Amino acid sequence: MSTDDSKEAMPPVSSFEPSASPASKEDEHIYVAETLSTPRQVLFIATVCMAMFTNQLGLGNTVGIVDVIGESFGLNTAGGQVWLLAGYSLSIGTFILIAGRLGDEFGHKRLFVIGMAWYALWSLIAGLAVFSSYILFIFARVFQGMGPAMTLPSSLAILGSSYPPGSRKKNMAFAWFGGTAPFGAIAGFTFGGLFSLAWWPWTYWSQAIGLAALAAFGAWVIPNQPPAPSVTQQSWRSKMKFMDVPGCVTGVASLVLFNFAWNEAVVVGWEQPYVYVCLILGVLFGAVFFWIEVFWAPNPIIPFAAFNMDIAFVFGCTAAGWATFGIWVFYFAQLVMQIRGISPLLLAAWYASVIPSGIISALAVGKTIGKLPASWIMVIGQVAYVVGSVLAATMPVHSNYWTYFFFSVLIICVGMDSSFPAATVLFSNAVPPKYQGIGASVVMTIVNYSISLGLGFAGTAEREVKKGQEGLAGVLVGIRAALWVSVGLAGLGLMLSLLFVAKEHFVGRASVIKK
Repeated sequence: MSTDDSKEAMPPVSSFEPSASPASKEDEHIYVAETLSTPRQVLFIATVCMAMFTNQLGLGNTVGIVDVIGESFGLNTAGGQVWLLAGYSLSIGTFILIAGRLGDEFGHKRLFVIGMAWYALWSLIAGLAVFSSYILFIFARVFQGMGPAMTLPSSLAILGSSYPPGSRKKNMAFAWFGGTAPFGAIAGFTFGGLFSLAWWPWTYWSQAIGLAALAAFGAWVIPNQPPAPSVTQQSWRSKMKFMDVPGCVTGVASLVLFNFAWNEAVVVGWEQPYVYVCLILGVLFGAVFFWIEVFWAPNPIIPFAAFNMDIAFVFGCTAAGWATFGIWVFYFAQLVMQIRGISPLLLAAWYASVIPSGIISALAVGKTIGKLPASWIMVIGQVAYVVGSVLAATMPVHSNYWTYFFFSVLIICVGMDSSFPAATVLFSNAVPPKYQGIGASVVMTIVNYSISLGLGFAGTAEREVKKGQEGLAGVLVGIRAALWVSVGLAGLGLMLSLLFVAKEHFVGRASVIKK
């Protein structure tokens, strides 16, 4: 090689060098996972996948013992206990987009470690709430949710930047990321049931110990990610514009107030003035947020201006499906625990079929999503939600486990593991290339927020239908009403998915105009 050739091949000394074109910077990008040994890569991927595992763990460990927790705080109805679960999903759904933007700004590895440590701290406080009141426990659950809100988008970004696009290892890493969800849920059910036999706070204290260890281990095993010069070299004022602070504030306020109104109405009723005042304020803040994102923000946290009709269908199907799931997992558990009297530990065994169903569904979707249109996979997921929720709503109280309950769990899991990847693919196909990075974060926001909001809808139905009815008969009527809300939402999602397929067939997929 000549001297001139060697000079030409050398990278620029400074990142500020004018000759450093975007193409050359792309060529210089180092996919850090490929520099690791195979054992280190396994540890790296397993640690990053813990974000999804611990997210589902935090949901499952409370669903199974919500009666035990509620009884210790004097909350004896499913409607009164709904905040013990809804606050966690609300927090994740509200803050995940902001956390993704913070990861872009300050580093995704750093935010992953901070998120795990934050999650550990508030898990500790959730257990300590046994010495205080359910108010502290609910606050702890809300702040717990901020942990997964930080770790989930950071994990996706870390995996996305650590392997080259389209590589087999990258595809497998994302497959395992999604595949850990059922394992996390069942681990939550199991450990929650086990610790409830002794003292339920240990459910959260043991979780805190594990999360703290993960934070420390992640700081070591996750390789440092290359910084983004376009972000790190900005002035403080430019960084604030990049963060879209007005959009963050109004968006969070809208989501929190709107969701709070629906879930608080379950506890105190809509006759309380502050409930519908919060609902109205939530709608107003939402309108302001929409105006900021469309007409004012230079770097909108959600690029509404780039969305089209395809995105509206994706959002609608995803929201309806996962609201169905949130109602199903909470109220189906209430049905068999409160009416049938099964223990939290036995509930974990009853839900265990989500593991094989989830793994098979995830692998099947991974194999077919390139051959079968994602819109049809979405339809399959919505059909699964409808069938699974109908089985739950119509299950005779004393039916055999291997009939309604078993098949409901198997089928609902198909809906979960097909609708999420289908939604991310459809979102990716419908937006310009520069907005691809936010696709998974937007879908995960809708997933978690819909779970919490769906519980508010179902709780309102439960409260209104069971008025004046006491005892187990009243409990059963209220739970049935809530489960039928899930059937209605699943039917809405199915209708939207079929309309989307019809639109694609007769009109064609919306073209992407903005680059």
